Amino acid sequence: MSGLLSVEKKIETTGSAADTKMSADEPFSETQLKNTWNEFAEQRKKYQAEYQLLTQEFEMKENQVIVHLHNPVQEGILNNIRSELGTFLREKLRNSSIQVRGELKEGEEKKIRYTNREKFDYLIEKNPLLGELKDRLGLDTDF
Repeated sequence: MSGLLSVEKKIETTGSAADTKMSADEPFSETQLKNTWNEFAEQRKKYQAEYQLLTQEFEMKENQVIVHLHNPVQEGILNNIRSELGTFLREKLRNSSIQVRGELKEGEEKKIRYTNREKFDYLIEKNPLLGELKDRLGLDTDF
């Protein structure tokens, strides 16, 4: 029974040594992060959706890497590779505090102009002189 206790003590000792090794985070530059990020992206090149996501813009705030997502589908893709990506970055940059998260960017809703009237009104907003030209020539926009 004393042999079993000594095995447990060895495991505890080994675990604390690993924790000490991981807690010494090395600082890294944004260039190092981008190079490491691109290295991971190249490994995922055969998965086109993941590669597209990994080649998009990202920013770094403290030890968080924020990926700018354009739609909810990309959020699902990022969730699938987040742990693998985070582990890769932590190992390569020797910093255990790196976190990866996605941020959905709210894009401007583009109004689609269907009728000729809507299209012409949009053009008048961009260039008011078109309205004056239409009046002088007596043109009808609802042709």
